[in-house]
Amino acid sequence: MRQNLLIPFLVLGFFSALAQTKVSGHVFDENSQPIPFANVIFKGSTEGTITNEDGKFYLESDNNWDTLIISFVGFEMLEAPLTKRVNYELNFTLKEEESSLDEVLIVTGKQSKKASENPAIRILKKIWERKRQNGLSQFKQYQYDQYEKVEFDLNTIDSALIKSKLFKGMEFVFNEVDTSKVTGKTYLPIFLNESVKKISGDNSLNKEHEELKGNKNSGFSNNQIIIDFIDDLYSEYNVYDNYLEFFDKSFVSPLSRTGVQTYNYVLSDSAFIDDKWCYNIVYYPRRKNELTFKGDFWVNDSTYAIKEINLQASKSANINWVKEIYIEQEFEVLNDSVFLIKRDYFLSDFAMNKKEKSRGVYGKRTTIYDNYEFNQPKDPKFYEKVVYNYNEDVYNREDNFWQTNRLEALSKDEKGVYKMLDTLKTVKKFKRLYNLGSILASGYIEFPSINLDYGPIFSTFGYNDVEGVRVRGGGRTYFGQNDMWRLEGFLAYGFKDDKVKHGISGKWLLDKRSRFTIFGGHRRDIEQIGASLTSSSDVLGRSLASSAVIGTSTNDKLSNINLTNLGFSIEPARNFEIRVDGSVRKLSSASPTFSLDYLDPDSPSGISSEIKQFESRLSLSYFPNRQMTGFGVERRNKNDKFATLFAQISQGYQNLFDSDFDYTKVQFSYIQPWQLGGFGRLTTSVELGKTFGEVPLGLLSVVPGNQSYFSIYNTFSQLDFYEFVTDTYSSVHVEHNFNGRIFSRIPFLKKQNLRAIVGVRGVWGELSDENIALNTTGNPAEIPLIAPDSQIYYEYSFGVANIFKVLRLDFNFRGNYLDRPDARPFGITGSFGFYF
Repeated sequence: MRQNLLIPFLVLGFFSALAQTKVSGHVFDENSQPIPFANVIFKGSTEGTITNEDGKFYLESDNNWDTLIISFVGFEMLEAPLTKRVNYELNFTLKEEESSLDEVLIVTGKQSKKASENPAIRILKKIWERKRQNGLSQFKQYQYDQYEKVEFDLNTIDSALIKSKLFKGMEFVFNEVDTSKVTGKTYLPIFLNESVKKISGDNSLNKEHEELKGNKNSGFSNNQIIIDFIDDLYSEYNVYDNYLEFFDKSFVSPLSRTGVQTYNYVLSDSAFIDDKWCYNIVYYPRRKNELTFKGDFWVNDSTYAIKEINLQASKSANINWVKEIYIEQEFEVLNDSVFLIKRDYFLSDFAMNKKEKSRGVYGKRTTIYDNYEFNQPKDPKFYEKVVYNYNEDVYNREDNFWQTNRLEALSKDEKGVYKMLDTLKTVKKFKRLYNLGSILASGYIEFPSINLDYGPIFSTFGYNDVEGVRVRGGGRTYFGQNDMWRLEGFLAYGFKDDKVKHGISGKWLLDKRSRFTIFGGHRRDIEQIGASLTSSSDVLGRSLASSAVIGTSTNDKLSNINLTNLGFSIEPARNFEIRVDGSVRKLSSASPTFSLDYLDPDSPSGISSEIKQFESRLSLSYFPNRQMTGFGVERRNKNDKFATLFAQISQGYQNLFDSDFDYTKVQFSYIQPWQLGGFGRLTTSVELGKTFGEVPLGLLSVVPGNQSYFSIYNTFSQLDFYEFVTDTYSSVHVEHNFNGRIFSRIPFLKKQNLRAIVGVRGVWGELSDENIALNTTGNPAEIPLIAPDSQIYYEYSFGVANIFKVLRLDFNFRGNYLDRPDARPFGITGSFGFYF
């Protein structure tokens, strides 16, 4: 998913206390066939589990129990005595009920989808009918307290790990380990984060407000990256929704209206739970390799509200780096009929592969809900309140605050994490590991003694046909994550052109409430202009096209750029930014085989090779539903599921600062990701623009080609740089990732967990005769100026992602303009990434 995964996985620590009763085993029928989804419970309690697809289970409790009850529809209930506190690898055999030998349900096969034949479907339909009458949605306003506890554990602890060189000098963390009540594996706690929040909402306004009362974690309370990682990793969800989104994937909920097409349902049992008669329904997927769960739920017989539910992701689900997902939810009854969530437990097992013995990291989140209040209206402005300052007190609450506000006491091992991490942070080896994780996650090497970071380290080396091998060194000021100002700069050198490049920029946040910021900078560099249609005012920005190591053809169409920029930005409303800036730039060709010449009657030769231009810009940006973190001049996105709307008007002024041209450029872009439930994720973008006035090639809108072998969104993979040039354009890009839905239905491919991606992109544009004439000078290095005005240029692609879990390959096809010189009708591009 993210580079932020690296830090929690490297933060090592520990401690736990042993549970009182533990038991694991297999459940078989009389033919020695495993019985999946059988109920296993400690007699006299509500603590239980169900067997997996192989009839295997693990169950533990903090209490002492001496009898286990195992049951399943069509079989006699079995009471098994437990002679010891710890009982592993037991085998149990269930006998078929004599009265039902003629109608035994084979729950491993397909179950009927018809309500007339399957009582579980009849109950499921009642849940659909009344789901909007259950939970918070039946109240106009609501508020409640929320306590959340997130823990990361290193699992599958064995002697080989304990004796490994990695933990040399840190052996004290293995003083005790515990066993997961879900998976039965040993684990070592390494990180703990707690938070207390007050949640308020208004269903009529469809608004919600979250107030953070306190946050505490084991030794890293000021590391916002870890806190952001936790918030992003465990998003909120509602089991009544048709789709449940985890790790950027949409799982079909067992309570979904489309569930009968995805799951088999079996009415397994009925019993009183908290004086409410409830039905127990077992469900499991109809097909493998889809994003589904298996488990069971208890539903009330009158309100048809869920009382308890557990969900375990199918092992064959097409999701990377996550071996197990297990969820438990409990609901409490208010006023005899209102069911509200009381406790939510979420466990995920992160691992390199899904083999049973593979070692990984548990991520466990426990959320407790309490003190519900309803129908207390608040001023609508209350829900628009934004916190503008970093409240250090919130992250440094005293122990008495946590003793009062914890809605669930810490276990012994969780208490030990705080003490152990304080000790571990004094170990030099651990500090080196932690610093390495920070470098890989942020891209910067920290020098806290001088408040300076070196980086980004990933930009240290590059290559292009003009500079040859390029080396770069850069840095930024860094006093803390909420700095009000920041300076950044770099020096670079190209071994082929033997030139030094440099850049410096600064930002200063003057007002936190309105996000009023002034910025400016200067850069002298080599750049591939025209790498995107919508121009950027980022003075230090540099496109991938400027440093592509290898490409589909020679890339010598680079430019010398000398740019100075100054401006300010402000956010009058949340996620709405106004930006005003001005820039002076000089552009010239960086290669003798590429020309930026234009006709200039004021030049002695009638031709100029350098563009000098002052330009002012007014930019409007809107990001609906964007969530941000941080309070300083630089913030980070917490989510990536928001739209981006951008509009900009640029004005060039002739003679001002010795500028060459008068023009007006108007641009607009709209990028929207769409989560289409179980059908995957669609991303669409539209870009429009027009330049009024006569301008040279360096100021026109170049359709962004892609001569690299990397898949770059919003570029055209089968176009070379400068193949199409416009002063008026409209562009559309559509890309859909099916997230395995296609390949999971192909027998010989479904085990590979591949993901199909399709894309279509097109552009139409015009170029005036006046602009063509202005740029026609007779220079042998001059490129022909062609716009896609006779017909829309289009491409389409078919991609295969998740190859070896990290590789994506796109097979790109050029749809038309195939008669152009050196046109590339077909090409393959790829990309690497860590995605769930």
